[in-house]
Amino acid sequence: MEKTHVRELADEYLRLGGHRRVVIDDNETSVRSWEDEPPEAEKFWLTEVETLSPAAQREVQLMLRTINRM
Repeated sequence: MEKTHVRELADEYLRLGGHRRVVIDDNETSVRSWEDEPPEAEKFWLTEVETLSPAAQREVQLMLRTINRM
């Protein structure tokens, strides 16, 4: 199966040691991180993910591990 561009972005971010997690609440997404990230992961997120359209950012976020809210 061929990887999509957003899957490749998420995988590379995680490979670089990124810690962000996605929160999905009422079909809205947000990203949380409670610990410092390696500089490479932070730079990658800022230059490769935050520069995407909101829809593409959401797709990348949905590839991250989630935080379950009760």
